[in-house]
Amino acid sequence: MVCGNMIEIKLIKKIDLEGYTLIEGFPGIGLVGPMAISYMVDKLNVDYCGYIESDKFPPLVSIHKGKPMPPVRLYVSKKDKFVFIFAEFSIPVDLVFELSESISKFVVANKLDRIISIGGTPYPKDVTNSNEKDKNLIFGIASSDSLTKEIEKAGIESINEGVASGISALLLSNSVVNGTNDLTLLVPVNPEIIDPKYAEVAITAINKLLHLDIDIADLEKEAQSVEAKIRDLIKKNKETHETLKKVTDATGPSMYA
Repeated sequence: MVCGNMIEIKLIKKIDLEGYTLIEGFPGIGLVGPMAISYMVDKLNVDYCGYIESDKFPPLVSIHKGKPMPPVRLYVSKKDKFVFIFAEFSIPVDLVFELSESISKFVVANKLDRIISIGGTPYPKDVTNSNEKDKNLIFGIASSDSLTKEIEKAGIESINEGVASGISALLLSNSVVNGTNDLTLLVPVNPEIIDPKYAEVAITAINKLLHLDIDIADLEKEAQSVEAKIRDLIKKNKETHETLKKVTDATGPSMYA
């Protein structure tokens, strides 16, 4: 177990990741990232290969097919040369900087080719009920001019002015400093709605960008299941945090503090 407010990325098997693409989608607005990552992990030939741990993560464990699993996991596709990060709880704000730094160092140390982040961004209208052009609208931010041309070629609208936030924003910033490749895909979402179609837009863009052919026919059904599970884990995380806080408040500060 990691102690002392540290975050560690652990691989359970030795893998040469040089040239691989890291795809992450931590829970955020619209749950776009987790829905898209979960579906791609299910449809591609991947293996569970590692996890991320911290003593500051909530005390949760995921159960999959009767087997306890870390709630932040890594999957690898050797065929397509992808590494996926899938998280089943919202990362505490005070860990965002440290987590993004750990991921950036992991990418550099293992000589990965690039990072692709998937998330949502608030939009003034519900794109799921808009015209066909708006339904497929997706924005991109890249760490270099060459990557910007790449995303625009894939039909992704680049953002020239604005502000980004969260883990994906810090990964972008780190990539500029480190000279590594990073791009963030942002699907316009209604903040009050979680819709599998948001994940569909993201995967369609990934297909074009990486020349894949991931079938999205089953996405709506499977994404709803992922959404329900993540919502449940977030709720349990909140309840656990409140319970622990009550115990701490009732007990008082440690005599060794």
